[in-house]
Amino acid sequence: ATCSSDQFVKVWDKDEQDNWTLSATWKAHSGSVWKVTWAHPEFGQVLATCSFDRTGAVWEEIVGEGTNPGERGLKLWVRRTNLVDSRTSVTDVKFGPKSLGLLLATCSADGVIRIYEAPDVMNLSQWTLQHDVSCKLSCSCLSWNPSFSRLHPPMIAVGSDDPNPSSGSKVFIFEYNESSRRWSKTDSVPTIVDAVHDIAFAPNLGRSYHLLAVATKDVRILTLKPKPDAGFQNSVPRFDIQVVAQFDDHYCTVWRVCWNVTGTILASSGDDGCVRLWKTNHINSWKCVSVLKGDGTQAQQTEVTSTSIATAAAPVNTTTRGTALSKWQPAVIKGRFTKTTWIGTDVAPPPIEKSKSFKK
Repeated sequence: ATCSSDQFVKVWDKDEQDNWTLSATWKAHSGSVWKVTWAHPEFGQVLATCSFDRTGAVWEEIVGEGTNPGERGLKLWVRRTNLVDSRTSVTDVKFGPKSLGLLLATCSADGVIRIYEAPDVMNLSQWTLQHDVSCKLSCSCLSWNPSFSRLHPPMIAVGSDDPNPSSGSKVFIFEYNESSRRWSKTDSVPTIVDAVHDIAFAPNLGRSYHLLAVATKDVRILTLKPKPDAGFQNSVPRFDIQVVAQFDDHYCTVWRVCWNVTGTILASSGDDGCVRLWKTNHINSWKCVSVLKGDGTQAQQTEVTSTSIATAAAPVNTTTRGTALSKWQPAVIKGRFTKTTWIGTDVAPPPIEKSKSFKK
């Protein structure tokens, strides 16, 4: 599934010849659609989207049962619910791990994380707002920890795209406390003060710690190791957080990071028009194993720079980046996208109508 600033969502299917064909397209929102995400197949063919128009939406695929022969068997996507609690742009939406039931988290530019639940998975038109958590900074992305272990409480990582470094950490960790039935911020990453565009927990298949990838001006991989006897006390960090890898191979802003199903390979994409794959070796050293160009071809080995190898890093507060600052804004990079300034009323958010926006 793909979404774009033309306000449309498209669903693609792979045919027997391994070609992707467009199977459905529809106008999903009245503003740019920022993210689209799938629910676990256990809940059927279900999508969620979020948009600049201040709303999120849940969509379900149904098979037509019309009386006309041409309508029978036709697959249609139906909006099951509209989430209208945010008063600002909804910047990310993610379904929770299936072990928690059918949960949906959104984050907004107003710095609020909202968590919804569908009490009846057979009725996707009913969603209940269970929690709203303040982040105090504008939120740009979030990620559920997909760990299946009962030793790990539900966890969400949130990134902020606040451009001001003086506002402090841009990555926050929230955990759910079963005893108080509340979400609370347990940790932050003070070494990441630049705008964060994407964040992703790696699937955990037996590790005693968590892996978190962050897309900012570069790619960073963090480990979150639980501290012994750490509880949910206020101002007491629950994790020992270290940056184990940091790459500037994109030489520009990194927009997306995504793990494979086993959490062993990380993909990142940036303004250089390339997707880079990262993998760790037997000595826990991360390196770039492949570079894919925007046209789908693989870059030559000579194009994979020598900076793609990162040793196991010491705590980042001892790392100096002074001489590398010139790499973030090089004079000329072939294939790099230029910054675009949007002008016009067509991208402005619609006015708030209280009769609709606050209707429960």
